[in-house]
Amino acid sequence: MLLRLFRRHPREWGPLEWLAVLGIGVLVAAAITIAVNLAQGPGRCGDDLRDIDGDCVGVTEEAFEADPRVESLIGAVADENARVRRDWEDPSSGPRIPYVRIALMMPFTADDHSAMTADMIRRGIAGALAAQRQANRFGGPHYQLLLAPDGRNLDQWEPVVDRLAELTKDTRAPLVGVTGIPSSTPETRKAIAALSRHSIPTVGPVITAANMNSPYFFKTSPNNDQFARALKLYLDRKPARHRGFLVWDNRSEDVYSQNLRSVFERHFGDAYDLTNHNSNFTGTSGTDKGIPQRFTDAVQKICNEKSDTVFFAGRDQDLPAFMERMAQEGSCGRTTTLRILKVGIGLEPTLTGDAPRRWLDEARATIVDASAVDPAWWKGKPKKALGRFLDRFEEIEAQHKLGEKPLDDGYAVMYHDAFTLLAGAVDRTFAEINEGGKKTPEALSIPTKDDVYNTLIIPSIAGDGCSSCLVGAGGTYGFEGPGKNDQWAVCKPVPVVEFPSSARSGDPGAPGLYRTYRNGSGNACPS
Repeated sequence: MLLRLFRRHPREWGPLEWLAVLGIGVLVAAAITIAVNLAQGPGRCGDDLRDIDGDCVGVTEEAFEADPRVESLIGAVADENARVRRDWEDPSSGPRIPYVRIALMMPFTADDHSAMTADMIRRGIAGALAAQRQANRFGGPHYQLLLAPDGRNLDQWEPVVDRLAELTKDTRAPLVGVTGIPSSTPETRKAIAALSRHSIPTVGPVITAANMNSPYFFKTSPNNDQFARALKLYLDRKPARHRGFLVWDNRSEDVYSQNLRSVFERHFGDAYDLTNHNSNFTGTSGTDKGIPQRFTDAVQKICNEKSDTVFFAGRDQDLPAFMERMAQEGSCGRTTTLRILKVGIGLEPTLTGDAPRRWLDEARATIVDASAVDPAWWKGKPKKALGRFLDRFEEIEAQHKLGEKPLDDGYAVMYHDAFTLLAGAVDRTFAEINEGGKKTPEALSIPTKDDVYNTLIIPSIAGDGCSSCLVGAGGTYGFEGPGKNDQWAVCKPVPVVEFPSSARSGDPGAPGLYRTYRNGSGNACPS
């Protein structure tokens, strides 16, 4: 019929003939498109992810295109994931090893206005990879670390959460938990709420805003209120003249900075008269609020008022610009050292290089940081979990570029601990439900997300004892059970670190070591 169609003169074609030709054209175009796609391969995002606004978004166990500074680490995670899969599907020697999956949900690309810098991203990945490799060295189930990019601004979480929920239903290698969740933002709040609706246990390694809570959301880091309590102990010993000044980020959508401002005002507002001594600035986390990092007003007021204690309620990315602006103003005739009080997971290396040290000297100032880690911890002879973590981390550091002082910002340590918390719960659950160990690998019971959550909510801190506490690189700490303390870690060490550094936290003459006590009690943690 088609042959007869084409033999006829075009002027004799009717609607039916033209429709047939159009259909043939569509089929040919589709065939060409399919052939081109097959020739080009899966593309920059691979088979499992899709490109949204220039970022690969979704969930995968394989490598994909991301920030060039983190691609080698992504490849290393993908290699470990492939090895774990082979050890189950086609082991070269020995029995088959079952495995489960834990997802690392975070950005894998960054720009000048992203919630995470490229350095934070690569150190977070390195810490999680160190924990994955450590967990896969021993018996019990092994672990794939799924990569779950949700956009550089954390705003592409919906398709990621939907896919994670699907993976929890896999009966062979289920997803049992999520970690990564990096920043206290409105989008992050929505994401953790969605994960809780799917009953997926989730651990935030570096979340600190005290109001970032959800039933299935556990936090291994201290929160802003707990950091402030550590600073209060410091100031009780070194009150100076109570000439305080509050510098705060005016971005209303930045949950972290807004929460920190309210915490500072609650703990120190009266003693340091912060209501009458403060100034605001626009932070860099976003692009829609005008020129960021304008600190002239704050610095001039600090000079004029001869302040001795500045409370910085903003992100670490903005602090170097504040320090540089203070250096331009000089010491302002101060006869004492100005303390810049901040909180955070660690001392970001951009705050402790040669230039920042010079700025602090010119301004006659020092940083006082309530932190989740103390750089002095790995300068001695680390023991237990910290030593094991450092063994794995040094292997990774030798293979990948992690930047200057890659441990000091605390991200690698806390990402390690968050993965380890989930893996520890899986191991305890697996051992209990397979008591006796007489089953073949194929017949073993594999923990689900619900089993892991039920293990996590068993109190690990009770009375004066610590049962099944997390023995992590960031200390030994635990949790109190469902609904208590909003799933924040209990008895987590919170060192106060000074820069330029003085003595190690806890040493004679150094700032006291605070721990995230229950109910504000000072003697509720096991020794």
